[in-house]
Amino acid sequence: MRRNLGATTLRRKKRRSVDPMGQYDNLPAPLRRWLSQAALPWSPTSARRLWDRACAQGLCTEDALHLLRQAEVKTLARDRRTPTRDSNPQF
Repeated sequence: MRRNLGATTLRRKKRRSVDPMGQYDNLPAPLRRWLSQAALPWSPTSARRLWDRACAQGLCTEDALHLLRQAEVKTLARDRRTPTRDSNPQF
């Protein structure tokens, strides 16, 4: 079973010893909304880390969310799987 992480070649991380739902509930509402629609299964800890870094730089909410989108795009770009390669066995 893939544990609902989808078909990705990215390295999986070890489980945390904290309560992820409790951490998720403590996130700011805009960050929770963004995480609910994110393409990757972000941990509340890593999302909070980027959010706090953006806030420390004085970024507004929209700019902080843009920073998270950029981080997600960068991570997705590292994934070696591509739809054409997976769907076409000739490659």
